[in-house]
Amino acid sequence: MAVFDEYIVQVKDYIEKLRGSNVQIRDYECKGSADDIKKKIPVNVGEGANPGIILRGDTFIELGNPLQGSCSIFLWTDDMSKIDDGKITLFGPDIQEAGEDSIPLGQIFLAAGKKFPDLEHNSLVHNQRAAGDIEGYMLKSSLDYTSWGRVSKAAAEKGFSFEILGKAMIALYKTRVPETEAVQIAFITSGKEDVKNLESIASKAKDISREIVREAWKAKGYDLDCDYDCSSCGDKNVCDDLRDVIKKQSDKIDRKLVKRREDSKESA
Repeated sequence: MAVFDEYIVQVKDYIEKLRGSNVQIRDYECKGSADDIKKKIPVNVGEGANPGIILRGDTFIELGNPLQGSCSIFLWTDDMSKIDDGKITLFGPDIQEAGEDSIPLGQIFLAAGKKFPDLEHNSLVHNQRAAGDIEGYMLKSSLDYTSWGRVSKAAAEKGFSFEILGKAMIALYKTRVPETEAVQIAFITSGKEDVKNLESIASKAKDISREIVREAWKAKGYDLDCDYDCSSCGDKNVCDDLRDVIKKQSDKIDRKLVKRREDSKESA
């Protein structure tokens, strides 16, 4: 069992709970290679696709402003059966339907690949962030377990939607992490409370991520206490220099963390 598997189950249980509510739900399919997916998207996707800052005056809508509610979860596994590949689900109003200039956003990104345990955890985490690589979409802030973005008026005129955003994110991730075999995304815009209910899962996953990074450093002799959110760290340059030295995220660490949690449960 991969270290995040139990949280994937919790997230999917919550998704099913939302399906049983009165929330408007839409499902989209996004199969194929990254290149095939990009061809079906009406905005540019790739490095430098959104080269500048989207100013407030050019913003059609904000997604996940902390005042409205924001929660972002990224979880990975090496078990393909746990991920509905290419599935994008929207709970709540779409970008063109919101009728407001700011709405809450819960974002769930699930990825799977048999080789993921051999890859660097930081790489798996950071490559799911669509910062500057989607035309008309800007990731204003992505700290802790929140995601705050902006959609430009120009992109809205092209019909920008959560289906397009989800497809772009899947295409980017499959390009950046070629070992990826499955990606599933869910967006929640149905209300601040629906987003807030994800926070406990996100917080626990964040703690596990911190522990993975800490164990990875320790495995190479560096006793450091750091967060995987390198964008907010003043020591980013130092970490970048050392990253080649500690490049690992192995099955051994996975097994160690899982065993530690299981032992803790048994002793509780």
